[in-house]
Amino acid sequence: MRFARILLFVLIAFAPSLVFAQREKLPAEDLEIVQKNWPTAKRTSTSLRTVLLKEGSGANPKAGDMVDVLYTGKLLDGTVFDEALDPQKPFTFRLGRGQVIEGWDEALQLMKPGERRIVIVPFELGYGTRGQPPKIPRRATLVFEVELLSIHK
Repeated sequence: MRFARILLFVLIAFAPSLVFAQREKLPAEDLEIVQKNWPTAKRTSTSLRTVLLKEGSGANPKAGDMVDVLYTGKLLDGTVFDEALDPQKPFTFRLGRGQVIEGWDEALQLMKPGERRIVIVPFELGYGTRGQPPKIPRRATLVFEVELLSIHK
């Protein structure tokens, strides 16, 4: 009986922080679109979602590594707002240094060279409440198809 009381106390004490950490960050209407179009998407604790399209191999990049990527960025309605698709001129940046949106820093660390994924970024991990007018509206959920070409230490 005493153990049950202690367990109940611990659950009550920590429940709010557990619920907050797992809180869904996608607005309900965006979540419905995501679940319909990408039902196999895996969700992280930050509400970032990814769908593996092509497996890669090797080690995952870490914060501080330079990465070369190809990508297409779209709004949920399919409107393309940005892309870098030429393997001779990939988009290159230093991971984990705030050079890109938070969703990219998180997603790329989950990938291996050669891997391609759909990455669905809630606005809190993207361009936030302001967006990037005129191409990206405020509070926009973003959908990227990203291929990690290479990692440079």
